[in-house]
Amino acid sequence: MIKILVLDDNPAIGGALQTLFSLHGYQVLLAATPAEALTLLASAKPDLLLQDMNFAAGVSDGEQGRALFYQIRQQFPALPIILMTSWTQLSMVVELIKAGAVDYIAKPWDDQRLLLTVANAVRLAQLQQQQQLAQQQQQNLFAGKDLCGLVFASRQMQQLLQMTLQLAPSQAAVLITGPNGAGKEGIASVLHANSSRSKQPFLKVNMGALPAELMEAELFGAEAGAYSGLTKTRVGRFEAADGGTLFLDEIGNLPLAGQIKLLRVLQSGEFERLGSSQTRRVDVRVISATNSDLQQAISRGSFRQDLYYRLNVVELRLPPLKARPDDILPLARHFLAGNKALGADAEQALLHYDWPGNVRELQNVCQRAALLASSEQITAADLGIAAEVSGRKALDDIDQASLLAALEQAGGIVSRAAKQLGLSRQAFYRRLEFYRIKLP
Repeated sequence: MIKILVLDDNPAIGGALQTLFSLHGYQVLLAATPAEALTLLASAKPDLLLQDMNFAAGVSDGEQGRALFYQIRQQFPALPIILMTSWTQLSMVVELIKAGAVDYIAKPWDDQRLLLTVANAVRLAQLQQQQQLAQQQQQNLFAGKDLCGLVFASRQMQQLLQMTLQLAPSQAAVLITGPNGAGKEGIASVLHANSSRSKQPFLKVNMGALPAELMEAELFGAEAGAYSGLTKTRVGRFEAADGGTLFLDEIGNLPLAGQIKLLRVLQSGEFERLGSSQTRRVDVRVISATNSDLQQAISRGSFRQDLYYRLNVVELRLPPLKARPDDILPLARHFLAGNKALGADAEQALLHYDWPGNVRELQNVCQRAALLASSEQITAADLGIAAEVSGRKALDDIDQASLLAALEQAGGIVSRAAKQLGLSRQAFYRRLEFYRIKLP
């Protein structure tokens, strides 16, 4: 049963609130002084505190309640606190709400609004506790693992990293697929960092940035004179990565001649430098990545099917940023590195945007905003992105209470709650983020 502590020096008010909450299934504790409240907070551990702001006759400035609020906040930082008083001093109310108070209720109160506020506060606290537990479980899950600085909060990334860490100790070739800028190189780094080859070289080659005529020399090396202008032996990436890992990004750009040589080295570990007949042997784990559809390339005849199966022993699919909205704000704050903070309108704009450039675009937007923002808080205008809201509902069209009620009725299953409200999963998650509702 949910326990509510009511702190009010007026016995009539305490009794009325006790009756109201008891009729709706809450257990109610009463305190008439701050000292009594602090004692009950420590011993009874209530789930919520409803706090008056004045405790002495003739005092109405709220300073007693303000001081007590900060004391309780320091001792019980996770406790939801709802303020209640007959006076209204807007500046103090705003200050305490910013400091963590759940809400402010004026006397005389409306029973239905008070009950709804309490129910929402309790539910939010439960969700936050579940989120903290999930974070602790995540920390335990990845304890002792090198995540190479990856920042994430979404279930999709957690599941992908679990699979990545499971594959890391093996020698299997891995193909990482996903759109440009989504973070494929980061996944490759985690594979290498948690493998038995972690102390050996980890070399990266962007196949899309190399001229076709230089790809073979880049990968397999070339003897002096093998092509015009080469005056000394060139060691290829396979030789340089011997014993370690070679990451071939944009593998779909490798021409057919290079594909044949790559297939051979994957099968036998053997190759020849360009312009040489001497066979060399290396031990290299190959991780490749692409943003293109290699199956279609095979159909067109521009990519070898046998090479595809050699590269794709296991495929790791990295979803675009818009498909994992829980990662947007943590990544944005990481890119800002504490230099500036995101305003509420900026957070909403980030969550609205579709991020065609994925994580790379988000990083550029944040770095630009940090440079151009005129204050310490970044606004939506500072971001320079247009919110794509056509065909979508505004974030504030569904209130917090409706979200929580839908979650409650759906047993915490987001897909069901979203369907009940006529939203997609992504749209539902955006509203959770907007109202700062955290789910495990």
